[in-house]
Amino acid sequence: MSRLLAPLVPLYSAAVSAKNAAYTRGWTRPKRLGWPVISIGNLSVGGSGKTPLTIRLVALLRERCLAVDVLSRGYGRKSKAVARVDPNGSADEFGDEPLLIAREAGVPVFVGGSRHAAGLLAEARSAVRGVHLLDDGFQHRQLSRNVDIVVLHRTDFEEGLLPAGRLRERLDALQRAHFLALREEDRGLEETLRRRGLPQPIWWMERRLEVPQVRRAVAFCAIARPGEFFSGLKGQGVAVAGTRSWRDHHAFTRTDVLELMELQRQQEADAFLTTAKDLVRLSGDQRCALEKAAPIHAVPLRVRLSDEGAAVDAILNLLPGPWRAGGDRLSQTP
Repeated sequence: MSRLLAPLVPLYSAAVSAKNAAYTRGWTRPKRLGWPVISIGNLSVGGSGKTPLTIRLVALLRERCLAVDVLSRGYGRKSKAVARVDPNGSADEFGDEPLLIAREAGVPVFVGGSRHAAGLLAEARSAVRGVHLLDDGFQHRQLSRNVDIVVLHRTDFEEGLLPAGRLRERLDALQRAHFLALREEDRGLEETLRRRGLPQPIWWMERRLEVPQVRRAVAFCAIARPGEFFSGLKGQGVAVAGTRSWRDHHAFTRTDVLELMELQRQQEADAFLTTAKDLVRLSGDQRCALEKAAPIHAVPLRVRLSDEGAAVDAILNLLPGPWRAGGDRLSQTP
């Protein structure tokens, strides 16, 4: 398939270059919000760890007594309306990642095709000034931001551009970033980044799966890099009796559920394990059906930074004066 799509890469590259040139040269101006915007994005399509990092940054900023919300496109949702995510809602309404962030981070999350409109709604509904975290925002140049954080995966150094590869932009786009985030085990890539003329501070991420105690499990997911999930479970001693995977953001069907139940029966597994993002995508009926066969557990991916205090200090130093003061001037969003 990649070979068939290769002739389209120059067209995609030209379109990305034209868009970036329009913003760089001031022909197109991004829209601004009243509060600072901190973008967390990546270069490739899915699977870099943006969502766990976003959830961790929410916690770190709130520890500094900053009010925080999250702005997201809400990929995969059926509605086009700008809305605040209801943590008790569904992935169909709000998108799986915004719903997961709303549930786990405990802060307001707003979705909309226009992140500017989402931000205006967030500011209108808050009694205090805060900061916006822009989820998956590196390529969303329509909205001005104060800080750009880019999460890299080691395969980004080998991939080609869409549609034949997985990269949304080439590595030289990282010149726009303020901070780069890589996994702790990829420290060897720092030299490669420096050789490419990228001097930005690097945040090293320690990643950990929170695995429940199970004897023998069927593992399933619909994420960009399913192999990492399965190998992570095995690396923590889980006896994985069988696996199933689908494309990222897949909408689970009755057939999928029946297939998983049959696999559990055949393998005599005592549990189902899936990602936190996949669990929010299952409907109530689908979860009930699976749980009749065996308990189903989400396995959250937790991220910590090697020097979290320094990372937050560096973010605050890029924000306007009133926001640098943190708790002296702002208070938590209820």
